[in-house]
Amino acid sequence: MGGGIGSRFWPFSRKMLPKQFLDFFGTGRSLLQQTFDRFNKVIPTENILVVTNDLYADLVKEQLPELKPEQILLEPTRRNTAPCIAWASYHIRALNPNANIVVAPSDHLILKETEFLSAIQGGLDFVNRTDKLLTLGIKPNRPETGYGYIQIAERVEDNIYVVKTFTEKPELELARVFVESGEFYWNSGLFIWNVNAIIKAIEGLLPELAAKLTPGKHLYGTPDEKVFINDNFPACPNVSIDFGIMEKADNVCVSLGDFGWSDLGTWDSLYELSPKDDESNVTLKCRTLFYNSKKNMVVLPSNKLAVIDGLDGYLIAESDNVLLICKKEEEHAIRKYVNDAQIKMGEEYI
Repeated sequence: MGGGIGSRFWPFSRKMLPKQFLDFFGTGRSLLQQTFDRFNKVIPTENILVVTNDLYADLVKEQLPELKPEQILLEPTRRNTAPCIAWASYHIRALNPNANIVVAPSDHLILKETEFLSAIQGGLDFVNRTDKLLTLGIKPNRPETGYGYIQIAERVEDNIYVVKTFTEKPELELARVFVESGEFYWNSGLFIWNVNAIIKAIEGLLPELAAKLTPGKHLYGTPDEKVFINDNFPACPNVSIDFGIMEKADNVCVSLGDFGWSDLGTWDSLYELSPKDDESNVTLKCRTLFYNSKKNMVVLPSNKLAVIDGLDGYLIAESDNVLLICKKEEEHAIRKYVNDAQIKMGEEYI
């Protein structure tokens, strides 16, 4: 899944170049490319599909030249994860009527790749033998308010458990209770299932979505640009897979893992993962001189030097024509900044 805007990473992530196409850590590979590299170790190149907004068709082709055009499904508009997954599932079933599927966001970071791929292969084996909808749960190492949580019930096998409840992003006190209980795991947004199991769930729980995405309703590009665009996609309801399916289905299980996972959803998550100096300051891409400053994050173009004096807990980020300076603890307001900039200053800053 590679169609998001990543507005919480503004101004680094922009409408025409969102975060999944960016190289955050200077590795030479974007988050999308790293996700492809990771899964390509266990899934053949020809079996990897990217679903993205049609704005990003050229970016995907440029960053993943290994993919044929027909492996890129283009959304004419954004409709959240359930329509994205439903459309891809119908498409995959037409190619392989008994396919087992891994659904992965394109912007996650995995630090322990061997453990992760082992969990993926174990999950594929599990859904090949059962009709369960499997999600991956991450052992929490702190009371995080930016993630959803999964409560586990009885064990099914090895490290796979029945899901008891899903909880959206909790307040800090509740997050502490969750972590201390030992019954709750972070919701990774990674899913594994058989194509028939997920389509059965979609048709049973989201029939209005299924009706819009019946097989065969595709528009095709020219023969030399064979891409798939679903002409009914804009009419689909805007609903997440978690709310529409996972929270309502009665056959959901979770595979528990600890493989250095982060969804890189916010500047704060990037700060937590980045190397820090003795005063807990983070510098990415640029060079920085800090004086009397601590717990700051500075992300500027690579040819820039920043001199920071007397700041505590600030985010300083510049990209193209936008400079953002705000308290790190106020980063939840970035979406407001984006909306205000769009309304008052124009699309060129978004």
